[in-house]
Amino acid sequence: MPRYTPGAIPDDAPRGLKAWLANELRSIAAAMLEAEGVRLPVLGAEPERRVNGMIVYADGSSWDPGAGAGFYGYESGAWVKL
Repeated sequence: MPRYTPGAIPDDAPRGLKAWLANELRSIAAAMLEAEGVRLPVLGAEPERRVNGMIVYADGSSWDPGAGAGFYGYESGAWVKL
């Protein structure tokens, strides 16, 4: 997945801030258009911070949320294999 790296804020901000912000938004849009999919890292440990709707890929050996390796979603305090 393409990444976006923010540019430096101009030294003449706030005068140059409008042009800088427009350029940054174009860069973000271009990065999003290049994305062909989402690549999840294989996790060997449960994430410390969990929120409903989170999707991860567990390795199934160092960390097995319950049904071996694969994609899991976090919902209502539990990992559910997708």
